[in-house]
Amino acid sequence: MQIYSLYILNKAGGLIYQNDLNPGLARLSANDYLVLAGTLHGVHAISTRIRAADLMVPKDDTDSVNSEILLSGRARLPNTNTLGLQHVDTDLFSLYVFQTLTGLKFVIVTSPPKHAANARSGSQGELSRQFDAVGSAYKQFYQYYCDYVMKNPFYALDMPIKCAMFDGKVKAMASVQIGA
Repeated sequence: MQIYSLYILNKAGGLIYQNDLNPGLARLSANDYLVLAGTLHGVHAISTRIRAADLMVPKDDTDSVNSEILLSGRARLPNTNTLGLQHVDTDLFSLYVFQTLTGLKFVIVTSPPKHAANARSGSQGELSRQFDAVGSAYKQFYQYYCDYVMKNPFYALDMPIKCAMFDGKVKAMASVQIGA
């Protein structure tokens, strides 16, 4: 698979980073990118609320969650995006949404899987492999975000990301074909 685009949305749904990494893609207007970000944020928020009653997880009180984190040394859910929109697969592209613990959303658009027809027919193992491959790319993008954006003393939270080193690392990472 090839990575087409990377979008980063802040916790309020604002687009703070947009990079179309494939030169052959049609470009959207700046307003269209903002509308896309807002729509994805809204769909993700709504999809976290839609689930069967038998899947409802009881809310733990803050004290028990905090003591579990202190005892284990890590949060119970390494990716808080367990209930929202995670993956959309079409004939032209695949879209993956990963959410950090702070509410930041990384949206990665990739080429469709090579065997898209087989994947749609129910090959759960293939879909899982694709999701894992893009998940490892997300982890690398997130590492670059932490290293080159968050450690930048001139960056203000929730503001558009303007960092040449981050752009360079993202472009280098995207030029590599990811698993599957």
